[in-house]
Amino acid sequence: MTTHAPTTGVARKAGPREWTGLAVLALPTLLLSLDQSVLFLALPPLAEDLRPSGTQTLWIMDIYGFMMAGFLVTMGTLGDRIGRRRLLITGAVVVGVTSVLTAYSTSAEMLIVSRALLGIAAATLMPSTLALIGNMFEDPRERGRAFALWASCFMAGTALGPVIGGVLLEHFWWGSVFLLGVPVMVVLLIAAPLLLPEYRDAGAGRIDLFSVGLSLAAILPVIHGLKEFTKHGWGPVPVLTAAAGAAVGVLFVRRQRKLTHPVLDVSLFRNRAFTSSLLITTLLMVGVAGSYLLITGFLQMVEGLSPVEAGLWMVPSALASIVSAMLAPTLAARFSMASVIAAGLAVAAGGYALMAFVEPVGGLPLLVVGFVICFFGTGPVGALGTNLVVSSAPPEKGGSAASLQETSSHLGVALGIATMGSLGSLVYREGITLPGGVPADVAESARGSLEGALAVTRNLPADAARETLAAAREAYTSGLNTVAVVCAVFAAATALIAATTLRRAGKPTDG
Repeated sequence: MTTHAPTTGVARKAGPREWTGLAVLALPTLLLSLDQSVLFLALPPLAEDLRPSGTQTLWIMDIYGFMMAGFLVTMGTLGDRIGRRRLLITGAVVVGVTSVLTAYSTSAEMLIVSRALLGIAAATLMPSTLALIGNMFEDPRERGRAFALWASCFMAGTALGPVIGGVLLEHFWWGSVFLLGVPVMVVLLIAAPLLLPEYRDAGAGRIDLFSVGLSLAAILPVIHGLKEFTKHGWGPVPVLTAAAGAAVGVLFVRRQRKLTHPVLDVSLFRNRAFTSSLLITTLLMVGVAGSYLLITGFLQMVEGLSPVEAGLWMVPSALASIVSAMLAPTLAARFSMASVIAAGLAVAAGGYALMAFVEPVGGLPLLVVGFVICFFGTGPVGALGTNLVVSSAPPEKGGSAASLQETSSHLGVALGIATMGSLGSLVYREGITLPGGVPADVAESARGSLEGALAVTRNLPADAARETLAAAREAYTSGLNTVAVVCAVFAAATALIAATTLRRAGKPTDG
């Protein structure tokens, strides 16, 4: 059955089929958030088996997110045209096949290609998922609960990724972590035709392939430039790459304004709540991704925890985010979306501020408490912000709106890792004070990064190794403290933006 956006002003209540369908839509959400973290655990055994070069290792790590970010806008508008359920099912098939190819790759080149295809396929899932939720739940209050559940599944997958991946790697080969997607996609393929309705925009017209090319030429260079900046710092290549992408982005927007059936309806940005929500999501993810990078490093390199142990310590923060995301629609019904989002971001700022006082010795409890508070504060943004973006767009443009939501999230992650990671590294290099008598080559490696210090001190005498590592861990913690302060300022500023720009967004029962 193919349906279109409802034209009546009466919001239909969701029934058992819609709520069961929501559970089906939660599956790709859970899977994609798992996929973001398991590769880091699988990399050491993978590298030992396939022996990739340094450049190939970087492409293995980056190509999945790189391609997914680049194709989100295209897949969002494609779903609006051919049908969101159809695109979801097609993407599920390709995800299942490419997951198997990835798991059984016999060379670094094969793994890079299969990961690239997996990223393109994954780009079909999230816009379709979010757009279908917006279509299935017409009642604003029920839609708010549905998006809260979606956000909860995403956070649950992020927390469980290291744990599940660690368990699999203890018992199976590295490719087992990539097979997680196969049973999930099989369930989706069986359940989707039975539980999910079809939605598409009958008047969308043909897709403009030149615009698709322009969108890729705009997004991919920007993301690539940010990733290069993360790895190598300021330089002509990342700056020029990102600038070239931005210039093509201008051409893309101009072309969309002239087309009768644009790939991306830029008039969506005239809606203040829509644009503000995208900005808030981007700024939020800058802080979350940047701090997450430093926190996971602290758990493993300062506290000396295994990846599985580190993942378990991250579970409380994910649970806190799930709780606040589920509470957010109820609170927004009593107050307003702007008030709940702004209050949550203010709480997150307090959590970041606590992490500014973490010490290299005995700092784990304060770190965990601070991150739990931080994630509790960010939960409402995932639930209410996503709802605002998708609900602010006309139903027939739901896929495009959802793709922009996901693109802003990926852009925020890339910016966060690039800027906060570089800031933490800068503070580390400037703050480390090594003991006397350390060989020059060891000192050079230790000053470069904590990873370098851990690697080169293994051959030092016990006392020299202990003092060098203590200095490196103290410098790394200083970098974490500095990033936490900056993230606290970011969160407070974002709270102010939410309070001032979302005031007219109203309550989820409006309408």
